[in-house]
Amino acid sequence: MDIDAWLWWLIGAAALGIALVVTAMPELGMLAVGAVAAAVVSGIFGGGAVAQVAVFAVVSTALIAVVRPIARRHRSQRPELASGVDALKGKQAVVLERVDGSGGRIKLAGEVWSARALDTGRSYEVGQEVDVVEIEGATAIIM
Repeated sequence: MDIDAWLWWLIGAAALGIALVVTAMPELGMLAVGAVAAAVVSGIFGGGAVAQVAVFAVVSTALIAVVRPIARRHRSQRPELASGVDALKGKQAVVLERVDGSGGRIKLAGEVWSARALDTGRSYEVGQEVDVVEIEGATAIIM
């Protein structure tokens, strides 16, 4: 029983796809796409072994060279939705009790928080709107 080269390439692509699912290595998926491209060259265009291997190498290398940096950049970005105290940074609050370098109280996101001025020489009076720049424990640092 003689199996055509394009079928071997598809079997290889399937094996790489299974390995991708098992190991979660995206590079294997890119190699599988290269194997499918080589199968197309063999089956549709009738290319020889050298052309098949060249297409496999070029397509696989191009995908890895283009997709990996995009994926790495995407992985290193901060999540779009901040939660917890990270969601409070940059929010505005209203001063409830005078806030200076030693403390005070603000209303932040509907809750009363202890607060401290970022600039210890500055004070904020009742009713003034301030920006939260950091959260340290249960204290909001404002400016």
